[in-house]
Amino acid sequence: MELSYWEHKSWFSNVDFTVIGSGIVGINCAIQLKEKYPHTNILILEKGSLPQGASTKNAGFACFGSASEILSDLEHHTEEEVVRLVQKRWDGIQRLRSLLGDEATGFQLHGSHELFPLEKPQFYENCLESIPYLNELMEPVFDKKPFVTSSNLFGFGSIQEKYITHRLEGQLDTGIMMRSLIQKCLSMEIPILNGVMVNDVVESNNGATIVTDGFEFSSKKVFVATNGFASKLLKSETVKPARAQVLVTEPIKNLEIKGTFHFDEGYYYFRNIDNRILFGGGRNLDFKTEETIEFGETKIIQDKLEAILRNMILPNHPVKIERRWSGIMGVGKQKSPIVKQVSDSIFCGVRLGGMGVALGSLVGKELAELAD
Repeated sequence: MELSYWEHKSWFSNVDFTVIGSGIVGINCAIQLKEKYPHTNILILEKGSLPQGASTKNAGFACFGSASEILSDLEHHTEEEVVRLVQKRWDGIQRLRSLLGDEATGFQLHGSHELFPLEKPQFYENCLESIPYLNELMEPVFDKKPFVTSSNLFGFGSIQEKYITHRLEGQLDTGIMMRSLIQKCLSMEIPILNGVMVNDVVESNNGATIVTDGFEFSSKKVFVATNGFASKLLKSETVKPARAQVLVTEPIKNLEIKGTFHFDEGYYYFRNIDNRILFGGGRNLDFKTEETIEFGETKIIQDKLEAILRNMILPNHPVKIERRWSGIMGVGKQKSPIVKQVSDSIFCGVRLGGMGVALGSLVGKELAELAD
């Protein structure tokens, strides 16, 4: 596609900063850049008609790490590394709330609950016994002990008698949040161009050349915020895609479930949204197949989600599935995000490890600060 004189002049000439990806990280990066450099020309490129990846496809959990997740992380990271990562998640949510306000994100503080299936009694006991240790470890982050135990208030089936509750985790409305972020961008006169597939970013004189499906243009600096799709543009960075499958039920009368819920070290998660159960996970059933950038659902995972929905979450309760979808996350051996300068003019903020809602706004801010 050949750009007209007007198109090139209005959108692609004298570009100071180009952000690739219009998800949570990309938009927060652009906002931070505009606040710090108000007279610069900033452009956001997005390959989809809506943000791709997981920013509009996640479950809307404002979470920082369940008891079992933190214990698992401590097997591969030091205490200092784990605390630092949880601190980043906490700081990220607080920044998002401060930036937009709770009404503009649908944020609610109802706590989260980790459930433990009956078939793993020793795992359950180990997590219970670790609560004092975890509270001592995490109290400096939250200024209080986050973990307590709760009884099975909502009548879930086939689980141990107590939940481990994180009192400071919350939930938000992913759609409202992303619409608010996009609106803030547009109010700051930061254009978002959808349907633009970036194939390459190459260092050039006085900046970088961005190669798309239809045209090329130059930008003084480029910020890659494509998370699970990052390996296409960042050959040297260790980011693997991880697909997350989700379903949501039709409305359910008198659905009293409140808060967010997860089990199996966070590989399964559900919540009440608009009197429906939103339920996702199961990636651990087939890691290799789910290591993909292709959207879609598989029988093995969807069947498992439905079985758990009917036997554990809503036992003896008829329920119909209204919608299924998937999102693409970015993961790696390390849980910490990659925020770095890749070359003279190219920077990246990727590998959010399934914690993009919590980490995204802070990673976007840190990414923008690399422009200094």
